[in-house]
Amino acid sequence: MKTTSKIFLQLSLLFAITLLSAAEIPYLTGRVTDNAEILSESTRRSLTAVLKEHEDRTRNQIAVLTVATIGGESIEEYAADVFEAWKLGRKDEDNGILIVVVPNDRRMRIEVGYGLEATLTDAMAGRIIQSVMTPRFRNGDYDGGITDGVRAVIDVLEGGDTGDIQSNITAAEESESLGFDTPDLPITERILLGAFIFGIIGLFTVIGVLTPGVGWFLYFFLIPFWAMFPIIVLGTGGALVCLITYLIAFPVAKLLLKNTGWYKKAKEDLRTKGKASIGGFSFSSGGSGGSWSSGSSGFSGGGGSSGGGGASGSW
Repeated sequence: MKTTSKIFLQLSLLFAITLLSAAEIPYLTGRVTDNAEILSESTRRSLTAVLKEHEDRTRNQIAVLTVATIGGESIEEYAADVFEAWKLGRKDEDNGILIVVVPNDRRMRIEVGYGLEATLTDAMAGRIIQSVMTPRFRNGDYDGGITDGVRAVIDVLEGGDTGDIQSNITAAEESESLGFDTPDLPITERILLGAFIFGIIGLFTVIGVLTPGVGWFLYFFLIPFWAMFPIIVLGTGGALVCLITYLIAFPVAKLLLKNTGWYKKAKEDLRTKGKASIGGFSFSSGGSGGSWSSGSSGFSGGGGSSGGGGASGSW
């Protein structure tokens, strides 16, 4: 009986924690629900008017929602939950669209109803986020970013002139081709993952630089790690920069250390004694080129529905 009660209590606590951790879905108060209070009154009024005019012309329902934060919940799940609760779009047409902006988490999403996925594709929604809204948000211009995003969505839905959108996309892609295409992760997650990833491969890189012999084995061994792991944190552009830096900096550092006294001594000790001590670590040579071990105690490392179409972004 006690065991059953304990299990029931644990399940109750787990259920309560799940409820508390879920972000609250606000009431649908209008076409623009600015719970984060990032829009000016004039912008809210003008957006409401523009969205109403679009609905009168096309029957499409577009809503804008801003919330300060959604905690640890994913923007995709939150947007889908709000879309389902608000039932955007007409039941037999599924022609609703939800634009969600979460300023404190620096996340946003355009959630698209089933009936409009062929018109406002995931790729186009992603481009509107990256080339139209993100540049404005990075400058703190929420009024301009959301207004331009809404107008871009309407242009696509009404088959209007999307030349400005395409030119913005082209300009953004050209500028980003020489920079960092930031992955779709919150800044806190990128910092934590970066500390983990660069901490590990950085440690082995330092060992490779400081160690005679086996250091060159580590140089070639770590190339695929420096090529792939940074993508998670910095995107493909950032990973490429990291790889090129590693390929050049590692040999240069080895050459600079080659003529230092302690490096020469370590190399001689490995050749004559089969082992050497560098910075508290003991290294021993072997048939495969070498191995290393720590010399201390060690270390450790409206009725409408959405099928999930749309795109997310961060800034």
